Amino acid sequence: MRHCNHESGAPDVPIQRRRFLEKLAAATAGALLPGSGSFGVADESASVWIDPATARDWLARWEKFILADAVKNRYCDTEMAEELGWLVSPLLNGFYYGYMATHDPKWIGMLVDWTDACIRRAVKEPDGYLGWPKVSDQTEGFNYDSMLGEAMILRPIVLAASEILKTPVLASQWGDKAKSYINLAQRTFEKWDTRDAWHDCQMGGIWVVQYFGIDPKTGGWTDGFARRKTEAFSHPDNKENEIALWLIAMYDVTGKPIYRERAEKWWQLQKSRMKTREEGKYYAWDYWDPAGPWDYKPDGSTKHWVGVHPNGGYYWIDLHGIVAAYQHGLVFTRADIDRLIATNRDFMWNHQVKGAKFQRIDGGPPDARWKDSPGVLWDALIPYDQTLRRVFVANHRPDTWGGLSATPWFLALANAQLGKPGF
Repeated sequence: MRHCNHESGAPDVPIQRRRFLEKLAAATAGALLPGSGSFGVADESASVWIDPATARDWLARWEKFILADAVKNRYCDTEMAEELGWLVSPLLNGFYYGYMATHDPKWIGMLVDWTDACIRRAVKEPDGYLGWPKVSDQTEGFNYDSMLGEAMILRPIVLAASEILKTPVLASQWGDKAKSYINLAQRTFEKWDTRDAWHDCQMGGIWVVQYFGIDPKTGGWTDGFARRKTEAFSHPDNKENEIALWLIAMYDVTGKPIYRERAEKWWQLQKSRMKTREEGKYYAWDYWDPAGPWDYKPDGSTKHWVGVHPNGGYYWIDLHGIVAAYQHGLVFTRADIDRLIATNRDFMWNHQVKGAKFQRIDGGPPDARWKDSPGVLWDALIPYDQTLRRVFVANHRPDTWGGLSATPWFLALANAQLGKPGF
């Protein structure tokens, strides 16, 4: 479970994650995963989010694209560890929100197909839990699990399972599977918790990567397992937010307080890291900060560089977590949401609705590696601001990788806001 390149002085972007972010940056002004399984309180002043003709066009283009991509790239049959998150979860989210936008059971059928394909490839590990371990050039020759990858796929699976169980026509076909999916998700949380991957901090808490895995020669844990409580590395903020999004979905579905408590503790730490700028008008925060003694080398230096990431994509992942917290009445207030809106709309945006571009969260110079995405639209905020919503509608491309989940999410949210069953 080795974190990749965390001691390097350069930003850490494994190849699949880089491709994921590049696809999204090229495809849309900023659309990734919705912040919550629910369609929470929106801007009450909105009367029409999108005209019906445009909505129908988006839906048709999105459906053609996702169906073709699901056949061409069956990542559910091949990917393991962290790549489950970056490559499998966008399709799973597309299927889940496709159902929420259309109420067509075929999208649940596709999610079940992909979920079962992943589960069939799970491996029973030394402590009896299932996982998707992988040896790669980022490890030290042993198999490792990825909590991030598992959290990212389990979130849409759990949310879809909840819809199945409360919808008789779906439950009659997939009810038993839905129960097994929720059980798997609960066991997966238990796995990481019993492996001591959670660390309480002075403010809140955090999930960490640990330096052990499965020894391919013995089938048991490597030596690092015995040192798992002290030798670790904190995930960067975006990964913590992905995990928290899964946990808050688990709370929504099961009602078990432990999931809410852990998500809340992370968001407490997240908020403590956010600093105001320009006399309190805007927010900025680092990609990664040390959370405890495990994040320092023997010489006292940090195991990772500290600063604003030059790829703005990481920050819209953070925003989905922050907005989910706000929607659940946790940690963040409407004043925080308003300050984040001001940061994205008043500071980062170039004030062009069509052809919108965004600068870095701190106003720093763009990095040549991510020259097209130093900042992006924080689409998690569009339910709360008409201007950002207009920017989304004017720039969104439904038949792209970035539109896989964002298109049906937005349409489902617009339907809920307008009290309509569909376009």
